[in-house]
Amino acid sequence: MTVDAERAAAAEAAVNEVRAGMLVGLGTGRTAAFAVRALAQRVKEGLRATCVATSTATERLGVSLGLRVIPFEAVSRVDLTIDGADEIDPRFCAIKGGGGALLREKVVAAASDRVLIVVDANKVVERLGSFPLPVEVLPFAEAWVMRALTELGAAPTRRVVEAGTPFRTDQQNFVVDAAFGFIDDAADLAARLASIPGIVEHGLFVGEIDEVFVGREDGVERRTKMR
Repeated sequence: MTVDAERAAAAEAAVNEVRAGMLVGLGTGRTAAFAVRALAQRVKEGLRATCVATSTATERLGVSLGLRVIPFEAVSRVDLTIDGADEIDPRFCAIKGGGGALLREKVVAAASDRVLIVVDANKVVERLGSFPLPVEVLPFAEAWVMRALTELGAAPTRRVVEAGTPFRTDQQNFVVDAAFGFIDDAADLAARLASIPGIVEHGLFVGEIDEVFVGREDGVERRTKMR
């Protein structure tokens, strides 16, 4: 099974959790896009669902596939969110934000009754940190935040697009990719990052995720957090 096949299988399994009438949060990124397509197929087959999106890119994809996507601005609660992750460990801590939508992803996750993560087997790790941690930063505070991240032990790099132009989030902020190496205490690091003025949000998810669907060669493994 290819990596894309693993992602598609995990996404389809997660989308099977959607019930009629639900308000569904749509994640951002290549793996989350498989879930958007799988949900669109179920809607074509008769499922009633309304969606909110974690990025303009996901909104465009959802609408193009026939999904009803409403603005999140007036939404205070989401039934179920399906998203991807760049890394996830056995404690359901994850690094997200490779697609640049970490702020909206975290807001929608916080508003959700359940958060389902879909990944291929390569994204499951024993310790977070091989993937640099995305940090959304106010452009005004970039130099200060880079210094603060360095003092925390990271090697921070501004994310750029073509010709060295800074990558901009949907909120027009910068993203700094902070290479910390292995992260021993995700909750402690998350708290330290949250205390730095100028950081709008970081990509550490330490308590938001309820279930993980892992696409593997022999099928989909489902993991549920023990309460």
